[in-house]
Amino acid sequence: MAGHKHEHHHHADHTRGHTHSDGHGHGHSHSHGSGRTLLFALVFTISFAIVEVVGGIMADSLALLSDAGHMFTDSLSLAVGAFAAWLASKPASQRHSFGLQRAEVLGALFNVIFMFLVVAFIIYEALMRLNATPEVNGLVVMVIGGLGLLVNVIVAWVLLRGEQNINVRGAFLHVLGDLLGSVAALAAGATIYLGGPFIIDPILSLVVSLLILVSAIRLLREIAHVLMEGVPAGIDAGQVKEALIATPGVQAVHDMHIWSLTTSSHALSAHIELSSMQSWSETLPQLRSVLRDRFDITHSTLQPEDAAMRSACDADSGCGSGTA
Repeated sequence: MAGHKHEHHHHADHTRGHTHSDGHGHGHSHSHGSGRTLLFALVFTISFAIVEVVGGIMADSLALLSDAGHMFTDSLSLAVGAFAAWLASKPASQRHSFGLQRAEVLGALFNVIFMFLVVAFIIYEALMRLNATPEVNGLVVMVIGGLGLLVNVIVAWVLLRGEQNINVRGAFLHVLGDLLGSVAALAAGATIYLGGPFIIDPILSLVVSLLILVSAIRLLREIAHVLMEGVPAGIDAGQVKEALIATPGVQAVHDMHIWSLTTSSHALSAHIELSSMQSWSETLPQLRSVLRDRFDITHSTLQPEDAAMRSACDADSGCGSGTA
């Protein structure tokens, strides 16, 4: 009978937890918000990439054409990010019980790997130009570089103001690369226009590439932590356990796991030992409130257990074996 009661409470909690997870329209609206932000950034970025192609052909500027290529790769990353945000907004289903929220993480992973390839290409091109630096029209590069800087500042500002998640940050990394590239183009164009050496262009490209590389490595580590089901950054598992045990009626907590669905959505599962199973209907809302308000954990599956029965089973090796 006790076992039946146990199953009943666990099922009731799972049902409530599932309703809570499905009803977090808040997370889905976030994905829609980030998708609109990324689409806006995509339109801005690809429009200016076309301007750079036209300017590069008219000025016969390899530097501008290379930067245009970089802008097109960024447009692809923003498109991937917007598509991932759209996937993440899809509701949960029988096949994907958490929905497709982690598409944001996969989109960021694609973007950061793609960024490594872009950086490798830029470094290769810069090293080639150190040996044979092409002649660059400094005025054209300076003017279009300045316009590119303005465009990238607007796009970066839009991304920073939008909903922050690991997918948007992955796209922002590409835009940051463009922004730094525009600064480098502006500086190189001004230097060449004022009579400086052409070699300043590949040198500044190398510096920018190394800065982007550092940011890409940091983002990759964060993505790997999410995919490896690590405890979310900023959450101390020990403090979570102490807070749950401090809830009236709770004797102990075990088999606790905390992980991230995305960097902005966290989940927890745990077994909760109660002094009385009768108190579960009052204890559960308190536990959920603690997790939500103190630790921003919005998905939780909590299994109640009778502390006295567990203690008796620990003392009796034959407990539950069905032997007399």
